[in-house]
Amino acid sequence: MLPEFSPHVSDTAPGRGALRPARSWLHSDAPTRSLNGAWRFRLSPTAAVAEDFASEDFDDRDWDDLTVPCHWVLEGAGAHGRPIYTNVQFPFPIDPPHVPDENPTGDHRRHFDMPAEWTDAERVLLRFDGVESLFRVWVNGVEIGSAAGSRLAHEFDVTSAVRPGDNVVAVRVHQWSAASYVEDQDQWWLPGIFRDVTLIARPAGGLEDVWLRTGFADGHGRVDVEITAEPTAYPVTLRIPGLDVERTWSAPDEVAPFDIADVEPWSAERPHLYDVTVSTAAETVTLRAGFRTVEIRGDRFLVNGRRVVFHGVNRHETHPLRGRVFDEEHAREDLARMKRFNVNAIRTSHYPPHPRLLDLADELGFWVVLECDLETHGFEKLDWAGNPSDDPAWREAYLDRIERTVERDKNHPGVVIWSLGNEAGTGSNLAAMSAWVHARDAERPVHYEGDYTGDYTDVYSRMYASVAETEQIGTDGSRTPLLNCTPAQGARQRTKPFLLCEYAHAMGNGPGAFDQYEALVHRYPRLHGGFVWEWRDHGIRTTTSDGTPYYAYGGDFGEVVHDGNFVMDGMLLSDDVPTPSLHEFKAVVQPLRFTFDGDQVEIANLRHTADTSDLRLRWRVEHDGTPAGSGDLDVPVIAADGSARVALPRIPVAPDAETWLTVEAVLADGTAWAPEGHVVATAQLDASLHRPVRAVRTRTGWRPGDGTLTLGRAEFVDGSLVRLGGREVTGPRLELFRAPTDNDEGAWGDVGESDASIAGVSNAELWRRDGLDRLTTRRVSLERATGSLRTVDKVSAANSGSWVMVESIWSLEGDEVELRVEIEPSRGWHTVWPRIGIRFDLPDGDAPVDGAAWFGLGPLESYPDSLRAARTGRFSATVRELAVDYARPQETGHRSALRRLTLTSGDAEVLRIEALPDTRGRRPGFTLSRHTPQEIARAAHPHELPGSTTSHLIVDAAQHGLGSRACGPDVWPEFALRPEARTIRLRLT
Repeated sequence: MLPEFSPHVSDTAPGRGALRPARSWLHSDAPTRSLNGAWRFRLSPTAAVAEDFASEDFDDRDWDDLTVPCHWVLEGAGAHGRPIYTNVQFPFPIDPPHVPDENPTGDHRRHFDMPAEWTDAERVLLRFDGVESLFRVWVNGVEIGSAAGSRLAHEFDVTSAVRPGDNVVAVRVHQWSAASYVEDQDQWWLPGIFRDVTLIARPAGGLEDVWLRTGFADGHGRVDVEITAEPTAYPVTLRIPGLDVERTWSAPDEVAPFDIADVEPWSAERPHLYDVTVSTAAETVTLRAGFRTVEIRGDRFLVNGRRVVFHGVNRHETHPLRGRVFDEEHAREDLARMKRFNVNAIRTSHYPPHPRLLDLADELGFWVVLECDLETHGFEKLDWAGNPSDDPAWREAYLDRIERTVERDKNHPGVVIWSLGNEAGTGSNLAAMSAWVHARDAERPVHYEGDYTGDYTDVYSRMYASVAETEQIGTDGSRTPLLNCTPAQGARQRTKPFLLCEYAHAMGNGPGAFDQYEALVHRYPRLHGGFVWEWRDHGIRTTTSDGTPYYAYGGDFGEVVHDGNFVMDGMLLSDDVPTPSLHEFKAVVQPLRFTFDGDQVEIANLRHTADTSDLRLRWRVEHDGTPAGSGDLDVPVIAADGSARVALPRIPVAPDAETWLTVEAVLADGTAWAPEGHVVATAQLDASLHRPVRAVRTRTGWRPGDGTLTLGRAEFVDGSLVRLGGREVTGPRLELFRAPTDNDEGAWGDVGESDASIAGVSNAELWRRDGLDRLTTRRVSLERATGSLRTVDKVSAANSGSWVMVESIWSLEGDEVELRVEIEPSRGWHTVWPRIGIRFDLPDGDAPVDGAAWFGLGPLESYPDSLRAARTGRFSATVRELAVDYARPQETGHRSALRRLTLTSGDAEVLRIEALPDTRGRRPGFTLSRHTPQEIARAAHPHELPGSTTSHLIVDAAQHGLGSRACGPDVWPEFALRPEARTIRLRLT
């Protein structure tokens, strides 16, 4: 017998049955009862399951236990299916609105008790704050209704079905439904009841909804309150105790806007909130109001009359154990961390977050672009044929989604822009959504990146526009064509504020060019900053068969269709560890700019609202990284968008050491997001007496030799170093390869920025093609002179007609051994190189090399287009600490501008190296690792790296930049490493 067909999973309607209209998420004193907690659960492989489970007397004793909210695929160690990660593609055939019969379906049941006094309620509602994907609800065997819209709130009227005492609620959740076609966001597919379930008693004479619209101008606040209540609920009283305000209206037609003198405005920097209550005799609702006015004036986006610059991140809801299940403590710390790293804005990609998150954003202070739960990206594969965005059959679903988005979150002052969704093509349904928003909320503008021609949106938005393209967008009078625009459409778009809704794809090691984008924002007022993709990695913590924990990405759960580690693209690792890119972002967007000029420093306050009264300015001087003086600067309070020149202290300059002055702006007092002394902004000045570079001594009398030689404590066999200071050390060998970063592996779009790559082919593919990961060496000559050894090697790869000549000269200089390596490529190299370096291998012996102390740039890794977070000083770290534990192993750990390096084993020194600049003053960098670049490149996860008995030191004359090509522009030409001759000079002790 064929299974029963389930037509409801192909229903494009947003909901059926006793579904209530959307309204605000309000803090009310009306009685509620949480239905979170223990539920009974059964998983079926298809949607064709008998519905008898909804009856009151159904026996569910053989079902599993499940704690709601949760995603069932993350429960029971794989017993309930598996997560699936896709970015663009659908994990099922594109056959809208139909989905496969293989449709995992989760049945949920629980008992709940309804108090007897709730029989006096006007209505009893059952609220679901988030269920993926389609769900149907029964109470006491009575079907109540169904709803779709996974990240949206739904309330059902269950008044006629509930009774005092024991009740049974049953919920059937289908993983796939018609709604899945419009929920193709770049994230894991995680079915289940993953947000709160709440039973609500709505009192007669209560407040159905409240919208507190506020404004601010010239020190005055304005309140325009919209109250949804029956006339019999009046009188209604509004109170703002902090402003000594009380208004009572006896009837609906009496409700009118009013002004308040002397209010503090709300902004992301100074998020001043006022407690507000709105009351009837039956119910009191509590809100937190922030006074602010949002407007677009010409091509400027303004809040309270001042231009906003978004230093933002795209934020998904994700946790390595709970998925999208909300944890307030974790979310609060996440937002506090954003504040500590100078993030001031959030785009809720690509759906409304848990409503409590927006309370926290209002409190801590963030500009929020609130995005609707909508994306149809998989239709791009079909050139958008069949895309629901332009299909009238989907109009009701689209409008329902934006209505539920706006109505739920309309009271939040932090929400300054509504976004229709993401990567859903374009079409009449999106235009209808925009029209509805404009009619409902005339103040806040509408955003949607896919409206390239600006037909129905108020801001011009792009993702991953190159630096050059972004500059053309900002330039007045530019006639450069804009994407998909006619000249007239392009001219219209240039009259609007511009923001990068996604840029600087933070996947793995990278991105580069934060500072270039930031410079444009300050040069062109039409540009309003943007939102980095994205805030955190989406790794799911799991274990290997032997119990080794790791963070899984696409394909790690045996998915047939997946998009690999593209879900690991955040500035925060899955375990909450900030990556170097987050430190780089903080340094680039810091709200103070320091310009040194003689014995003064000019301090510019780039903030939107706040002056500098909350900051203290301090300085310190270091000689070769050793402290030589410190104190506070006497700085006046600087208004927002103001500046001041301040005298610097007398700097003690050391004649035989580098002298560095560091200036820091720190919090004068602790805040809700950081302690006193937290560094907000910093800058360094090189005040050294620069000395000439030591010249290379010319050697004469070279003669052939057998390559067996001792120079001081350095021993050579066949011209190669074998021991140094009694310890086995081999090298140097030329190293041109690095374990490709995610950006190196990317072949996204047009390379745009660099002419050294090939469009549509990744740099990593070209490096492997050219054999840079498998170089071979032929000794050309070996000579010696008094106290010196010279070798010349020809290095190339199999099936390659190009090569590199490497001349190495060892000499004894007093008690030190000096090494000079001249690296010169032949003609015929057509692509960029990952690095130009030399590698030393240090077997463990009795004491493995497990740490380093250095004087140079640090403390974190740095690369040519990601240097702003680095400072010159003395640092130390273990080998493990030198590397970043990226979800997919790749190039990591490079420290730039090295002066001196000491390799250590425990507390013991193993090797000292002084790095001398080349003739152009360029200093090398270093990487110390337990694995070679080739070993790292072969591993898909950290736990797949082989065991090691050797430490590897690579000294780089140069490294290729990072770029953003995993999903964005390639490395800027200035930071692209083309094959070139370089010199490395080292002194080893």
